[in-house]
Amino acid sequence: MNKVLVIIPAFNEEKSISKVIHDIPKKVVDEIIVINNNSTDQTANQAKNAGATVLFEPNKGYGYACLKGMEYVKNQNLQPDIIVFLDGDYSDYPEQITELILPITAHNYDFVIGSRNNPQVEKGAMTPQQIFGNKLATSLMKLFFNANFTDLGPFRAIKYPALLELKMQDKTYGWTVEMQLKALKNKLTCTEIPVKYRKRIGTSKVSGTVKGTIFAGIKILTWIFKYTLKR
Repeated sequence: MNKVLVIIPAFNEEKSISKVIHDIPKKVVDEIIVINNNSTDQTANQAKNAGATVLFEPNKGYGYACLKGMEYVKNQNLQPDIIVFLDGDYSDYPEQITELILPITAHNYDFVIGSRNNPQVEKGAMTPQQIFGNKLATSLMKLFFNANFTDLGPFRAIKYPALLELKMQDKTYGWTVEMQLKALKNKLTCTEIPVKYRKRIGTSKVSGTVKGTIFAGIKILTWIFKYTLKR
């Protein structure tokens, strides 16, 4: 039986975090880890009351939060087999974790991305800048690395030993693309499954602001061109 842990970065997600935790299939997942990324609302309390392990990361940034979760996992006596990354805004469907990890458990893939590039995505759930950014990034990865990714979706699963091999570093907006680029470099076996996606609860801290959109775009392109120059 595979040990599966879920890492959820969360900044001011008090209205959604308990819904996310509630919908995670408990028969599949051994522990839910929510990283309170210096929230100013009741995110931490809501997550704790819903049954999650709650960690505090004072430095704001998606990567900071994910790295905090990984540090916690590393210090546990019994290491997991699979790590699932999931957002705390209820835009993904947590019950699809069962489908997400199936290519790993049944077919021995190293890395699986939940792709939002499919008709199951609710109209308006992704902003035009998200759609454009994903298309640009995945097209560049296809051009430079012959990669078959269609999305930078944050809903993803990876074998824990493979995750450690990647030596993740990005502290903010480049976390997802860094993981995909390093997966290619390390020759991990990668695949995607189509996932459902709905309008998030609350406003996105990245695509919902001009600043967030610009900085995310710069960070993503920086990682891609950095790896292109290393070839």
